Amino acid sequence: MNPELFLAFVLVAAALACTPGVDWAYSIAAGLRQRSFVPAVAGLCGGYILHTVLLVAGLAAVLTGAPGVLGWITLAGAGYLMWLGVSTLRSWRAASFTAGDGSGGNTGLRTFLQGMGTSGINPKGLLFYVALVPQFVSADASLPVPVQSGLLGMTFVLLAGLVYTAVALLSRTLLQTRPGAARTVTLASGIIMVVLALALLAEQLLPLLTASTFAAAG
Repeated sequence: MNPELFLAFVLVAAALACTPGVDWAYSIAAGLRQRSFVPAVAGLCGGYILHTVLLVAGLAAVLTGAPGVLGWITLAGAGYLMWLGVSTLRSWRAASFTAGDGSGGNTGLRTFLQGMGTSGINPKGLLFYVALVPQFVSADASLPVPVQSGLLGMTFVLLAGLVYTAVALLSRTLLQTRPGAARTVTLASGIIMVVLALALLAEQLLPLLTASTFAAAG
């Protein structure tokens, strides 16, 4: 693999992982409300591992080339984010933000699956892998293209895991002793999830509504 291309990818991927979004919101919520935020971070990384597998298998390009399938994935992702955001908004006022909340194996598994769903069902993550990773793959490199794609994908998983761990740890360290600030951040996390869900829904439904309006006018 070309060292210069790999370094460039690391810089771009790190910048993207450091950009606040729904993954950050979920990491912050887990850091404040769960005894251990490890299942949440592992779940988020698991979603991106799924995207990496799809990329290596060539399925990511197939899915993005099928607008109908990608549209349904987008709607499913929007519905999931809406549910997650509403759940966060419903619990933010009563949350105690102690490290003992949310203990238990079942809760840990549920947190992991929710994290995996947050990043795995997000079509933006799929498009990120399809649009960005191929730009840093060299056809002249000694490693096969699928291997390069897998290494780049797993590099992003590692970077994302480090960033989300830091976000969750800092949220716990800085906000757990400040209930008012913690509730405000949790409220913002829920709002971010709901807004992103509405944006995804609008992205899919507005073209359909516009087409229907023109068809009725014609």
